Amino acid sequence: MRDTFPNFSFFLMPTALVGHRVPWPMGRVAAAALLAATPGLVLAQTASPPATATDLGQVEIRSNRNNDTEVRRESTASKIVIGREEIEKQGDATLGDVLKRLPGVTMQGAPGRGGAIRMRGLGGGYTQILLDGERMPPGFSIDQLTPEQVERIEIMRAPTAETGARAIAGTINIVLREGQKANPDDLKLTRSQEHGQGSSQVNWVHNLQTTPWSGTFTLAAMDSRRADERLTEIESDYRSDQERVSQSVGHRQGVHANARLQWKGEQGKSLTLTPFVVYSDYAAQGRIDARRLTDAGSTDAALTDNQSRYAAARLNGQWNQRLSADDRLEVRFGLGQSEYDQRMTQTTVNSSSPALLSNAVDAQRFTDRSTSLNGKWTRVLDTGHQWVSGLEHEGVRRVEEASAGAGDESGNLQARTARWAAYTQDEFKINPHWSAYAGIRYESILTEGQVGENLTHNKSQVWTPLLHALWKPDPAKRDQIRMSLTRSYKTPTLYNLVAPLRYSRDYHPDVSPANVPTQPDRVGNPDLRPELATGIDLGFERYLEGGGVLSANLFRRNIQDLVRYQTRLQTVSWSGQPRWVSTPLNVGDAVTQGIELEAKFRLNQAWAAAWPVDIRSNISFFRSQVKDVPGPDNRLDQQPGMTANLGGDYRWRSWPLTLGGNVNWNPDYDTRRSQEQWSYQGVKRVVDVYGLWRFSAATALRLTVSNLLPRDYVTATTFDTGTRSETARTTDRNWRNIQLRLEMKI
Repeated sequence: MRDTFPNFSFFLMPTALVGHRVPWPMGRVAAAALLAATPGLVLAQTASPPATATDLGQVEIRSNRNNDTEVRRESTASKIVIGREEIEKQGDATLGDVLKRLPGVTMQGAPGRGGAIRMRGLGGGYTQILLDGERMPPGFSIDQLTPEQVERIEIMRAPTAETGARAIAGTINIVLREGQKANPDDLKLTRSQEHGQGSSQVNWVHNLQTTPWSGTFTLAAMDSRRADERLTEIESDYRSDQERVSQSVGHRQGVHANARLQWKGEQGKSLTLTPFVVYSDYAAQGRIDARRLTDAGSTDAALTDNQSRYAAARLNGQWNQRLSADDRLEVRFGLGQSEYDQRMTQTTVNSSSPALLSNAVDAQRFTDRSTSLNGKWTRVLDTGHQWVSGLEHEGVRRVEEASAGAGDESGNLQARTARWAAYTQDEFKINPHWSAYAGIRYESILTEGQVGENLTHNKSQVWTPLLHALWKPDPAKRDQIRMSLTRSYKTPTLYNLVAPLRYSRDYHPDVSPANVPTQPDRVGNPDLRPELATGIDLGFERYLEGGGVLSANLFRRNIQDLVRYQTRLQTVSWSGQPRWVSTPLNVGDAVTQGIELEAKFRLNQAWAAAWPVDIRSNISFFRSQVKDVPGPDNRLDQQPGMTANLGGDYRWRSWPLTLGGNVNWNPDYDTRRSQEQWSYQGVKRVVDVYGLWRFSAATALRLTVSNLLPRDYVTATTFDTGTRSETARTTDRNWRNIQLRLEMKI
């Protein structure tokens, strides 16, 4: 099942090191450290001026990329800033494709199929996702934003009091597009093709020219079709081995619009409004064929129909006012609503005895309403201290109607979450060598829910002290070291706490009183406690004179009260026989640690004779251990042993042509989730390339090939109770995507 580490001279690892199975803390780290050290050594050797030089006078070049690098350099807390230049360089269709190439970031799911964004390989909820500094609204995901809607991406590896401490892995802040009056409008028309299915997309960015308001308006409309194909193989020692093939073609239509409007008044007063609207409609028809491998004539077939609609509208606002020469007040507010309506039907057209597939209806409809109100006071002291304090409130109400399959109200849910937070922090410069940051944050979260007649209540309170320091050995040079000691946490989600009962689709209690461990029922747990983590970060950064950066970052997190879904055979009220049920539980303590290396530079900075190719590379190694789960492979969920990227861009001097590409690679890995349960994630290797031909300063044509060398994505789940064993192995197909885009400034 496991693919071995490929024995080739990868971009960060010499063949001599790859060819030997050296434990990663020594062999892999040594190889990776060579990446960070080699360009720096070469650059240091080539930094000496030649014997004769021509004085060209003072030459100053400014770019957004250099500004982003300076913001990163001057921040006391560790921060990576990705601006417009890098966001639009590859011509990605989704924001997730941009994020997957950043240091330490991974994306779940099959290549080209989207998925949740993770930092440091950690699972859902460990990475805090912010939109303009605010938590993402309920039901909203990063993939619902296009790169054209985003001004910059900020990645913070360690939490701060202001941005929030629900960030054990780190924080990703998405800043929406900012308008500039002097800029023309951007219009992009895209047509793509994947496995015989065509998609179209239009993106328009309009810069407002009015006064006293300034800003920008962004509109994205899409019409996409995509094929999906999945093979599931079940090997069991207590029932017949099975094979199931699912095929479907989905059609999605959507419109995304957002704006940033800013008014500036006298005495430092300003008001910023950022409304956005999302609408998406999806329909997919497909077929499932299932058969027993021991009986060629035992075959079932079913037709599937999946219909869903998502709509969301939100208005965020920010008021700034200068109270005095040293004091500034900032008030942020937000309100919004999202609705989701989904219905799936499965209708058998051929059935054996006993049946492998059954008729099923799964319906879900929810409405979320959310509000937020935050106040922040900033004071700059004569001693160089910048003192920031704030209060926050956020409320979410959800009303859900869903079918649990029993024809009763057990799937209906009413719930609310209320969050209060208070924080204070001080950022100050001790001397030219040292800068420091100290903060503390208190947060209280109340969750109440009602499923049918059952009422649940959960309240958690967390104090999180935070310390950061920045040391510059020589303030006149561009090397610096970062240190952080923090406490962070992860709260159980609404669905962890009060999720309505969900039956196995093909093992309804009325038809099959006993289900199987690979297809369990699911239910929430209102008694969950939040996970607490104590973290240490240590980083080294070297900023190159001509632009670029070399960095190495070490981290460790000690996690208490880890929450993990576990599947167990239980006596339940909804069946006369014991059922396999998946429930979130606090399973004990865990530890995770790793090293993240990054190198961004122009190739001729290191080798004078080389072409001026912009190199982007990073590699990260991760290790983790869940202490109460026996090894080996008792790692945290969804954390690979490593992730790596190598990308480059070259602009021809004699042609209006730019070529570039990127390789993203994650190895396969096993995870032991409990005494009886294992999971497997297969290798992911994604190659993206592009070419940009510029007809004029205002018009260009871009060809992008995503997932150039597609390979099947394999996952598996295994249960072994000692008396029964079963493995479900799933293979997801994915295909090459070819995209042609016309880019115009009008």
